[in-house]
Amino acid sequence: MRVLYLLNISNPDRLSADSGWIFADLLAPALADAGAEVTVSAPAPAGDARCGFHQTKVPGTKYRARFSANIDELVALIRAEKPDVVVANQIEEAPAIRTALLEAGSNALLAGYCHYLPFSFTGGQLQLDPSLNDAELGRPVLLAFAAGLAACDRVLVHSFTAASWVSEAAARMTVDIGEQLRVVPAPRDERLVRDPATTQPASGAGAIGVYNHRLYAHYGTGQFVDLARDLGASGTVRLRVMDLFGQRRAERKGLDDSPERMRDQLAALPHVQIVSDRGDRVRYKDLLAGARFGIAPFRPGCPWSMSVIDCQGMGLPVISPRLGWLAEHIDPELCFTTPAEAVALAERLATDAEFHALHAKRAHASTADFTPALIAARYLEAVS
Repeated sequence: MRVLYLLNISNPDRLSADSGWIFADLLAPALADAGAEVTVSAPAPAGDARCGFHQTKVPGTKYRARFSANIDELVALIRAEKPDVVVANQIEEAPAIRTALLEAGSNALLAGYCHYLPFSFTGGQLQLDPSLNDAELGRPVLLAFAAGLAACDRVLVHSFTAASWVSEAAARMTVDIGEQLRVVPAPRDERLVRDPATTQPASGAGAIGVYNHRLYAHYGTGQFVDLARDLGASGTVRLRVMDLFGQRRAERKGLDDSPERMRDQLAALPHVQIVSDRGDRVRYKDLLAGARFGIAPFRPGCPWSMSVIDCQGMGLPVISPRLGWLAEHIDPELCFTTPAEAVALAERLATDAEFHALHAKRAHASTADFTPALIAARYLEAVS
């Protein structure tokens, strides 16, 4: 099977902070191991030496990634690669890709991966994702997403939560995806796997809780700032907050400067350490390894979190608000609804060795089905 993987990269200056790129970098070699011929078309290469690479330009903004597909380039690429399957990681581009397949005379299967949803559901109400609603562009993005669903032969989502949301949104916009929908989780990074039985993280007042998510406001970072303040007042836990972006391009800061603002607010709090992995996965692993537990983001529209899986693969229990996929995946005993419950959970993980050991084991086990080999097999089955 020849697979052409069309990858949008929003963070070319810090690829380690781009979950779409990490996913492709882990998946492409596993697909090759399974016998597929893979070419990645993206601003930066992903995979290994067995994977082909076609370089594309970096879209200036996240909106250009959704509204400015180059059909001439797509036609030429499809004719050159002669794929059996084309994967659109930016599903809003699927209508343009379908057009290119038509012009190229290709009957390749088109699979759209819903890596990022521009909406979520709360109490049965569809909510536009604020990160894609600048200048009221949220509804055009939603309609482009629906058009992408309609153009695909397969629609791939990360989780059952995402499947439910995408199905409901599609039905509201009269797009039937019932036979096309497949749940294929993202692979875990095998470099970030550690048996918790072999480690003894610091406990008590020296315990570290790690927050390893991007600091956008739409991730609910403001609520995390409040929790960090409450945890600091408790005196039991120290917090390690990842600055995953470093210095961002002016175009990205111009659309949303919340990561810089949130970082400054967190840095001003007691018992909070701001750290950078500097784009180095070894350093990132070391920073996780020194923590006792993780904290999930407060993002309502969360269909998946690679950062949560990173923590769990390392044997770090993750406490989480009861939201979206987080409530589907994380142990119910570690989910909270109020700040007081969150503080109590953090303090218990910091001080109760038996409770921590139980949930470290459960966290590690929850990632066992996400090895790249297993996910590649599910992926190939989904597009067959």
